[in-house]
Amino acid sequence: MPSTGTNTSKLTVADHPLVQNLLTRLRDYQTPSSEFRERARQLSYFLCYEAMKELGVREVGVETPIGPAKGTALSDYVVFAPVLRAGLILAEAAQEVFPNARIYHIGLRRDEETLKAISYYAKLPEALPSESRVFVLDPMLATGGSACAAINLFHQLNVQTIHLISIVAAPEGVKRVHDQFPNVHITTAALDEHLNEHGYIVPGLGDAGDRIFGT
Repeated sequence: MPSTGTNTSKLTVADHPLVQNLLTRLRDYQTPSSEFRERARQLSYFLCYEAMKELGVREVGVETPIGPAKGTALSDYVVFAPVLRAGLILAEAAQEVFPNARIYHIGLRRDEETLKAISYYAKLPEALPSESRVFVLDPMLATGGSACAAINLFHQLNVQTIHLISIVAAPEGVKRVHDQFPNVHITTAALDEHLNEHGYIVPGLGDAGDRIFGT
């Protein structure tokens, strides 16, 4: 059954001091593009670590220089799905955290009049393994249109475990995701106040793509 509101058990706001310090630099309109890009990448590392703490593991044995020890090996089939183009900064960090993951790029743009997400690229496999864990990477969760469109692509492939990683989220976007996909876990650095009449997050940090790429 769809959720009737924000599912707080499926929402993580990373309140670590280092995360919030980096977010403050991203919010500042005077932060130049070169610094914005580097701070966004640094912040993305923290968010990816936080979101991946539920990765499945299996027990393995290992030999240390002194003797045998018990350890773990990752067992999930991990997929990263960055929403172009701003999601590339999250994907860059995610790849460093988990270099063996598969990556499927999702091309979506927002119609500025209707605020609806329009798909222009999505090359996905016909099926994914049952143990797949998909991380949709969308830096700005505003109206939720792009996030839901990306999530739905994997929902149609019967993926059971889907996470959404965003740098900043609006309550309206979080609610929309959880209304349509109650089991999706959202990890973000901030749950901001609201959306303005143009569908932008307040206070937000502006257009993430423009600020990352300097255009």
